[in-house]
Amino acid sequence: MYDVVIIGAGPAGLTAAIYAARAEKRVLVLEKENFGGQITYSPKVENYPGLMTVSGNELAEKMLEQAMSHGVDIELCEALGVRDFGEKKVVQTTDGDFETKTVIIAAGSKHRRLGVPGEEELIGDGVSYCAVCDGAFYRGKDVAVIGGGNTALQDAVLLSETCRSVTILQNKPTLTGEHRLEAILRSRENVKIMCGCTVNEILSTGGKLDGVKITDDSGRKSDIKVDGVFVAIGQVPENEPFARVVSLDGRGYIVSDESCTTLTPGIYAAGDCRTKEVRQVTTATADGAAAALAAIRYIDAI
Repeated sequence: MYDVVIIGAGPAGLTAAIYAARAEKRVLVLEKENFGGQITYSPKVENYPGLMTVSGNELAEKMLEQAMSHGVDIELCEALGVRDFGEKKVVQTTDGDFETKTVIIAAGSKHRRLGVPGEEELIGDGVSYCAVCDGAFYRGKDVAVIGGGNTALQDAVLLSETCRSVTILQNKPTLTGEHRLEAILRSRENVKIMCGCTVNEILSTGGKLDGVKITDDSGRKSDIKVDGVFVAIGQVPENEPFARVVSLDGRGYIVSDESCTTLTPGIYAAGDCRTKEVRQVTTATADGAAAALAAIRYIDAI
């Protein structure tokens, strides 16, 4: 039996693994796709303390290497659910069941994709889902922000401070974010707001992004030339398999407090999959530490 099974090998999960293993607990990390989570889509990370610049892949590799150096077990498989038997939990996966005393769910959330041609090929090379992470790379350039909610408007405000131009593309008739943010954007000369238009394709030449193809509400098609595209149409948590043992809010995020505890003793949630205001690599690692320490206290008390 493991002391801690961690679902997800992003920054939150790997940090939790490092903390738990250093406390001499037997730890297993389950990952269904790629180690590092969403941070691997960032070609450069410049806001992680202690590292002036590092690629998302390199940062993820360092975290994984550190966890494994402490004896953490790694399994590449998908978690299908968690069953609670009090002091014993069973994590059901595509590779069988794993028994454990505690579970840390760090499954993350994924940015909602547009699902249009050109998007997947240009992720990290012109297409971004995080203005805070990648906005600095487009200083003095022309960018488009796709979306009209608070996240999109906040991204547009941030980008408008350094980019030559920002074009907001919203498929609804009006922006849906806060009026205060909309007022700020409408007051800036380098911001253009286009509502009632749908992005059909992200265009590139020779593998380099050079624009987007849109259709307006009258059916007219046109191309907009930009150097970068920031997609801000929401996030999608993947917490349904765990709904039997945790409480989900209206958007599907796991309800937890600042110590990352959930309604079920011995089960914790860390990182982007839980209810929180800020979703950055630094807050994910903080969650991982908090969840691991809470799990350690629980194990030592039973």
